[in-house]
This record gives sequence, C-alpha cells and structure tokens, in this order.
Amino acid sequence: MIEFIFDTQLLIEGKNLSEKTIRDYITDNFEGDSLLVVGDEELIKIHFHTNRPWEILEYCSQLGEIHDIVVENMDRQARGLQG
Repeated sequence: MIEFIFDTQLLIEGKNLSEKTIRDYITDNFEGDSLLVVGDEELIKIHFHTNRPWEILEYCSQLGEIHDIVVENMDRQARGLQG
C-alpha cells in the first residue's frame, strides 16, 4: 500500500528562490516523502509525494509563478490504471 498517493511535480519561477528555505518549509509543514527541491535563485523544481497536493501548489504559488504542474495518482498507476 502506498502511504502518500500523489506524485506532485512543478516548477517555480521567481526571484531570490532558495532550495534550502523551500525544502525546510515543506519538510516542516507538510506530510509526505521523496522530496526533491533543485534549481537556482530563479527556477526551482519540486518533486514530492503527498496526500494533499493542493497544499504544495498553494505554498509554491506564493513564491513565484508555478508551471509544468503534474499531479499523478500513484495508487491508480500501481493498479494498472491511468494516474
């Protein structure tokens, strides 16, 4: 059984973005696993498994423009269905 169902991925485009600040905030405030935060001060890629992807999208939208958003249901994928 998958504990965190939604594979959530997106890009944040902005100014003065910090991988460490974003990673620490997500770790401290959201339940999930498999967190990746990579990029530079102007573009950050987020990858996170969670049951509440809308919370990650809301947080990230406060940091800059979000785009290339992908939210996939890994439980459906594991059952051979479209995620």
